[in-house]
Amino acid sequence: MASPVPQNPGESAKKITLTGYVGFDSITDQIEKKLLKRGFAFNVMVVGRTGMGKSTLVNTLFAAHLKESSAPKRADNLRQTVEIQSVSHVIEENGVRLKLTVTDTPGYGDQVNNDNCWDPIIKYIKEQYSAYLRKELTPAREKRIPDTRIHAVLFFIAPTGHALSPLDITVMKKISEVANVIPVIAKSDSLTIEERTAFKRRIKEEIEFHGIRCYPYMDVEDDVVLSDQDRLERQAMQTIRDMIPFAIVGSERNVVIDGKAVRGRRTRWGIIDVENEQHCEFVHLRNFLTRTHLQDMIETTASVHYEAFRTKQLVALKESTSQMGSYRGGPDTASMTASSVA
Repeated sequence: MASPVPQNPGESAKKITLTGYVGFDSITDQIEKKLLKRGFAFNVMVVGRTGMGKSTLVNTLFAAHLKESSAPKRADNLRQTVEIQSVSHVIEENGVRLKLTVTDTPGYGDQVNNDNCWDPIIKYIKEQYSAYLRKELTPAREKRIPDTRIHAVLFFIAPTGHALSPLDITVMKKISEVANVIPVIAKSDSLTIEERTAFKRRIKEEIEFHGIRCYPYMDVEDDVVLSDQDRLERQAMQTIRDMIPFAIVGSERNVVIDGKAVRGRRTRWGIIDVENEQHCEFVHLRNFLTRTHLQDMIETTASVHYEAFRTKQLVALKESTSQMGSYRGGPDTASMTASSVA
């Protein structure tokens, strides 16, 4: 009896028609039940000068009082260095549990000399990658490694109406190399509509000129045939990219407009409705962060930023191990342990 010819793994499998119902179409339901039981984790970092409304925006985005303001009460209490402060909460919506961790960077940009003020931020992001990698390399590793990696960095730009500061350009570029950066114009209600439009255009030009890679990414592969769904997703992503930086206003207070309570701010010039698209782009930012791209930011962090860090660390580890092995007369594989990861 002739043995079957083995199929080349590189060959595409042929599609065949089933003669009856099998039931594997329920796999999506199985995955959903497992994920709902496990819950999700999302880690967001906010970077910007004191008084930009970072805590207010986060609280507005997730419709809960998650974070107190970290701004000092008195001017003489300004921090001398950038601090890293994280707070975690478990929030639930329609049976979906989300562990949300908000990391603030009080002290950023508040000093006369801000040289290297970004170092604690970059160090913290890399430390989360390093901690995850060490747990991955542990022989008796946990079944599910807690994910503390930063999935999104909201970078707050002062509403000056002029241009990005040299510090903002430097820090955005450095953070974009290790995390997903999403620039937002803070307190955009301090600008007129015309000023806001011109300011957004100027920032976009500077971001492109300085090669700052903002999320979402548009990596185009010429040899890939796109489906109709892929084209729609790419168009939606381009719409988001055209909107960056988001001009936002945050508020945890309710004001009454035509007998209806809405989140907003009352000023002597009128009422600003946070969720009114004609007033600001908060709704677009919220939908982007929570309703359309939350999972993609998590996956992009793992497949792009963490993978780049992981590859660099393992290559360095291999080279150092090879050098040690050459001194001892052979490779010392035992030294390739989790404790060797920076």
